Amino acid sequence: MGFVKRAAIMTGGELTLKMLELDFNPIAKFYEAPLQMKANNSLFILDDFGRQQMDPQSLLNRWIVPLEKRLDFMTLHTGMKFDIPFDQLVIFSTNIEPKKLVDEAFLRRIRYKIKIDHPSEKEYKEIFMKVCESNCIDFNQNVYDYLLTNYYKRLDVKLNACHPRDICDHIIDDAHYYNHAPQLSKEGIDIAWRNYFVDM
Repeated sequence: MGFVKRAAIMTGGELTLKMLELDFNPIAKFYEAPLQMKANNSLFILDDFGRQQMDPQSLLNRWIVPLEKRLDFMTLHTGMKFDIPFDQLVIFSTNIEPKKLVDEAFLRRIRYKIKIDHPSEKEYKEIFMKVCESNCIDFNQNVYDYLLTNYYKRLDVKLNACHPRDICDHIIDDAHYYNHAPQLSKEGIDIAWRNYFVDM
């Protein structure tokens, strides 16, 4: 017996209003569905909201009815209009203050707002260890302490949940370039930090 996994459509700064409309191919004579139609009965994640190639107000104007009525309206190249279900869990992710992006009417239509704050030291370590494990890198407590003491605490940098992944990615890239297995070392941390933060 097979299992069905819900789809997850994710878009970010590349999103344009055109991507939310039917895209007609005049040569092949077919339409490509817009992102929100592909995301029906699943997740639609809009990452980096506020950094799209359109202002947030334009997205508000386009989606204010679908978010409230759970119906979207499509237009064929002939001009004929029809409605489709807008049945998905839409997640807006941003590091910009929401009130700077959209007005109260839009915020009302996004029922739940969840602030994901900087992780605690305990949470950060758990994330770092899981990232190491998923990349087959042996976690080294001494090197981890070196990272916290010599960079985060000395430079007063806030812990961020995406840092472990990005730091380990730099370590892996460096290891691939020099053709050796990635490992958690002080030298690797130094290189990763300089490449990641540039001026720190």
